[in-house]
Amino acid sequence: MHVPDGFFNAAVSLSAGVVAAAGVTVCLRGARRELDDRTAPMAGLVAAFIFAVQMLNFPVAAGTSGHLLGGALAAILVGPYTAVLCVAVVLLVQAFFFADGGLTALGVNITLMGVVAVLVAWGVFRLITRSVRGRGAVVAASFVAALLSVPATALVFTLLFWIGGTAPIEIGTVAAAMGGVHLLIGVGEGLITAVTVSTVLAVRPDLVYGAREIVAPLVLRGTDGDVTVVPGAPGAPVPAATSRRRNWFLPAGVAATALLAGAVSFYASSSPDGLERVAEDKGFIGQAADHPLGEQPLADYGDVGGIPVGVAGLVGAGATLVAGGGLFLAVRRRGGDSGPADDRREEASV
Repeated sequence: MHVPDGFFNAAVSLSAGVVAAAGVTVCLRGARRELDDRTAPMAGLVAAFIFAVQMLNFPVAAGTSGHLLGGALAAILVGPYTAVLCVAVVLLVQAFFFADGGLTALGVNITLMGVVAVLVAWGVFRLITRSVRGRGAVVAASFVAALLSVPATALVFTLLFWIGGTAPIEIGTVAAAMGGVHLLIGVGEGLITAVTVSTVLAVRPDLVYGAREIVAPLVLRGTDGDVTVVPGAPGAPVPAATSRRRNWFLPAGVAATALLAGAVSFYASSSPDGLERVAEDKGFIGQAADHPLGEQPLADYGDVGGIPVGVAGLVGAGATLVAGGGLFLAVRRRGGDSGPADDRREEASV
């Protein structure tokens, strides 16, 4: 659902840019509460993984494909504030290096795929996991949250296009078309999200932000009395069995991301995605403008410069990992800073 240049008038583009900038600013502050020395590298990997999986368009209907948005996956793995930043980094790399998503539409894309998708997904996820506990509930909630985030984002796009699109539309007709096809895409989003969350839960549950409360709290005994710590929370101690997996988890994640971007990407569907299909069917695809950077070698994931899509994918995933990892390491809470776990220790000692 990468919105191209030309779909929105200046007023909506600027307004969405303001919303996106405000959202990113708030999330830069909020991510400090979610990230520490242990989770910041994980967030960089999540951003790179989202970039890689977004290359893997999957068929959802005759002549239509979809791809991961990633907001739900990122929110559940690394927290909602960090998730918005993950998606923003991916969109920036795509727009400036691969001409995927318009430059004037960058604010719209961050607002839709970052802010809206994450807000909907995290809200649904927390609603479910507050009612039902356990690892199975986390995986099921991941599926439902991811599924619903996609049509919700599509409907917000429709509303914005009705307000400030560059072509007239029948909002009811376009909303039905966008919602219908993106509900199908949401099923794929839900499956990818649930499988990924389940895999990380099985190997490194301490790195799943949304699962911090599924394990019984630890009670640490010290000279100042007993202190309760939620496993998986920033700053919390890591069980010995989990600690042994640290050395290979992130390298394995990088290898899996490289495999998806460098090899599996060759088998992605070439059919237009849900937004493109609806724009073609409803007659406003002609409003899309040429991308200002559309002639650079990596544009269209290497197609313009004759670069194999796998090579372009590796470059993009690597750039996202470096950019995202650097950002999250800079934003993270340092070891000596106070965080949620430290606050709980102080409260317990009073």
